[in-house]
Amino acid sequence: MKLGFEEEQTPYHGPTQSARFWTESWVRGQAYCPNCGRTNITKYENNRPVADFYCSSCNEEYELKGQKSKFGARVLDGAFRTMCERLTASNNPNLMLMNYDLKKLSVTDFFVVPKQFFVRAIIEERKPLALTARRAGWIGCNILLNRIPEIGKIFFVRSGTLLPKESVLEKWQKTLFLRDEGAEARGWLIEVMNCVELIGKQEFVLDDVYAFEQRLCQIYPNNHHVKQKIRQQLQVLRDRGYLDFVSRGFYRLRPIN
Repeated sequence: MKLGFEEEQTPYHGPTQSARFWTESWVRGQAYCPNCGRTNITKYENNRPVADFYCSSCNEEYELKGQKSKFGARVLDGAFRTMCERLTASNNPNLMLMNYDLKKLSVTDFFVVPKQFFVRAIIEERKPLALTARRAGWIGCNILLNRIPEIGKIFFVRSGTLLPKESVLEKWQKTLFLRDEGAEARGWLIEVMNCVELIGKQEFVLDDVYAFEQRLCQIYPNNHHVKQKIRQQLQVLRDRGYLDFVSRGFYRLRPIN
């Protein structure tokens, strides 16, 4: 896996279109599918409404977004209504995010957010476009990266360094169980995973998670049994191999090699 873009002549004159050409060419030529590990990433025809790429071995689909600067808390996406409809669709793609350096013609960061992390809570509705805009009234959305647990950001390249393929594949497999859950159940599991990560320790106790009760109450104001819900989610995460139950009220995150 090479980090540099191929120095072939771009057919475009504008920097934005040229960057798109280079980043897409890099994915086709260098990226591998984190689901099956094969380098069979194929580009769909242009203007496909959902995905940009698919794996010809396992049929996982991917949407690519690239930019020069690092991604912050939000990623600009398309129409809000369309995104909400995609959340429950079987063809909702995984999201590839790439940062690049056009002076060096090289990838600096590249990671994938698996589609199971796309729940309603991470989609932010934007204000409608002004009446003077060409698409007046159109409502876009943002993807809230800061609401996605770190386990849901699977880096292939980080700060110009390639990460081991074995680690990428293992991290991908670790959260596939979320695809078996309904939207509401996934939302709760993802929020509890966020809380566990915020604790910042490999080993923690139940009271450490209870400390986020108020945060979860704000997210789920209609649930009046948050502590019971926390215990339930920790049990699911234990049964799914995300963490281990050490003793009563004591847990340990399973490490990723």
